[in-house]
Amino acid sequence: MSDTETAGQARWDAVDDYFTGLLSPEDDALAAALADAGAAGLPPINVAPNQGKLLQLLAQTQGARRILEIGTLAGYSTIWLARALPADGRLITLEYEPRHAEVARANLARAGLDGVTEIRVGAAAASLKALAQEGQEPFDLVFIDADKPNNPVYLDWALKMTGPGSLIVGDNVVRHGAVADADSTDPSVVGTRALIELLAENPRLSATALQTVGSKGYDGFALARVMS
Repeated sequence: MSDTETAGQARWDAVDDYFTGLLSPEDDALAAALADAGAAGLPPINVAPNQGKLLQLLAQTQGARRILEIGTLAGYSTIWLARALPADGRLITLEYEPRHAEVARANLARAGLDGVTEIRVGAAAASLKALAQEGQEPFDLVFIDADKPNNPVYLDWALKMTGPGSLIVGDNVVRHGAVADADSTDPSVVGTRALIELLAENPRLSATALQTVGSKGYDGFALARVMS
């Protein structure tokens, strides 16, 4: 990283710290979730606190009663989202790695959210198929934050399990700017570009994407409202 890039990251970190300290401070459950994730050797790829608060506000604005999360990791974003649910709400989160799911279960229980959340372990595509076969009620919000090459698959299932007015949010769609490279062979970039193109092409969706900078570097979100 160049001196200019290092200085830029330091500025982004300082701004995130300022915003987070005032607007989205972590409580003991959130701080412990990150500490346990680090102790278990999980990768530090969770959303930042201010991004978690954004997800919570989106879910509250939606009036979401049912939330689907694709990619649990240690349950940090799960906590933010689940706290937006009403008393009769439900969040189902999908995690491929059993070890990650074990850490997430403990984190959700400590946060007092084990009664409104459910972690399903296994390949997300298989879990999504099983959910659809169960005849689950439509989800009000879907957060896609798993392996990026399968983004198109996850969007397809999300559309099958949502209805008019539902919100679909995709994380990490900028890839440090690589998403603009049409010649990239990086599977994560290819999968992300496919996601964005599907959002643009699908007549059922009204979508946009935003670039972000902060403690997590240079990245962004895609947001799509299901219109029909």
